[in-house]
Amino acid sequence: MFRTCGSLLAALDGHPRIAMQILRHSKIAVTMEICTHVPSESTRRALRKLGRRLGRQADPT
Repeated sequence: MFRTCGSLLAALDGHPRIAMQILRHSKIAVTMEICTHVPSESTRRALRKLGRRLGRQADPT
């Protein structure tokens, strides 16, 4: 779960220090080297598509 969260934050261009705080790591190296996978452009496209879909489902109109 932590790797997924770290990877999603990286895909959303979240600041590494924020990811470190969310994941409750004491060292940035743990966050960046173990729990973060920088996704490919195709992964980024899929995440954007997923975000748009989820946004539509949350919209009551």
